[in-house]
Amino acid sequence: MSPRTRGGDISSAPRRRPTGSERRRQVQLREVEPAVDRDPIEHPQHDRDETEEVFEGVPGGPIDRSILRSFHNHVAAKIWLGEDRAPLKLVNHGAKLQLWELDAERSHISETVHRSGLALLISCSHRVASRPMLSAFCERWQPETTTFHLPLGEMTIMLDDAASILHIPIIGSMISFSQPLRVDNANALLVELLGTTDVEASRETEQCRSPSVRLLWLRDNFSTITDVSSDDDIEFATRAFLLHLVGCTLFADKSATSVVVVYLELFRDLSMVGSYAWGAAYLAYLYRQLTTATRFEVRQLGGYLTLLQAWIYEHFPEMFSSPDLSYIESRPRALRWRPHVIPDSLQSVRERLDRLQSSDICWEPYVDHRAEHPFPDIAWFSGCIKCGLVVEPYHPEQVLR
Repeated sequence: MSPRTRGGDISSAPRRRPTGSERRRQVQLREVEPAVDRDPIEHPQHDRDETEEVFEGVPGGPIDRSILRSFHNHVAAKIWLGEDRAPLKLVNHGAKLQLWELDAERSHISETVHRSGLALLISCSHRVASRPMLSAFCERWQPETTTFHLPLGEMTIMLDDAASILHIPIIGSMISFSQPLRVDNANALLVELLGTTDVEASRETEQCRSPSVRLLWLRDNFSTITDVSSDDDIEFATRAFLLHLVGCTLFADKSATSVVVVYLELFRDLSMVGSYAWGAAYLAYLYRQLTTATRFEVRQLGGYLTLLQAWIYEHFPEMFSSPDLSYIESRPRALRWRPHVIPDSLQSVRERLDRLQSSDICWEPYVDHRAEHPFPDIAWFSGCIKCGLVVEPYHPEQVLR
């Protein structure tokens, strides 16, 4: 499907009924256009408040609204209707990862973290994220297709991108939870898997006002555990470190300070931490964060933004990136770039994307990386990917040829 974007051809797009101010702005256009019937697309009638705004479509927007059914509340639609939104607030824990180091005195914890396949997240996480750039791409995200709609077509972040950029596993068990975690269940998990007391667990979740714990609380209570500590303490500290790691990276949320306790269940059996398809779970989580941020009223983008930012650098190198010339291909591709805040305003980035040409895109960014990291066949999988209770469609055939 060829997307309709703000930079695309709008000559055949249906129009909404113009307001008085719009009529005044379009006098010249009406003088040269022949008079034609431009009635909006008919829809079944429903009982509604007469004052309710009826979304009739926008120039360059979708023609068939049965496909992009949520477009009426999409930030792109609101922008076309004359409203605007400031750059999104971002959550970035890159600096927090350095506050809990795994040195030689914590080799037992370090061994388990490396076995999990998540250790490289500590070194490859970007400390800086560009609000205008990420906000502009978020405006191009369409929840129904889980793709970015650009003037040249659709693009999306794939399993291969997660594997190449972060070097995390994309093959393994899906991360699944049967139901949302309640606070009393969270307290029980903290007592069982981290060795806290009932009072300590209750006090922490009460402070978070949710089944979560603060990242600072994890560091304060477990970062002093070393190899000379008891076996139980080392096991508790290992789980706490892994929970802190995913809370700062893959499953970072909008709280910016805490992590949901439910992920602790993934570290119950430390011998199994390397069996999960972390990349697939994270991709589902990121898709959902992008979907949430497309709603006009949302002001913040959650999730681990290193993958999204590095993906943009990889595919639009001439427009946004600043490469690290010391990079070697055996390392995650996230380390190939020097994260920076671009000087452009959000509107300027929007206009650059509107003018996007095929020559601006790197269609095969990982050619030099394939000797170290071959294209994984699992990236051709088409279906659904899952992270806990989040399930998102994954259809690479929409963008791969």
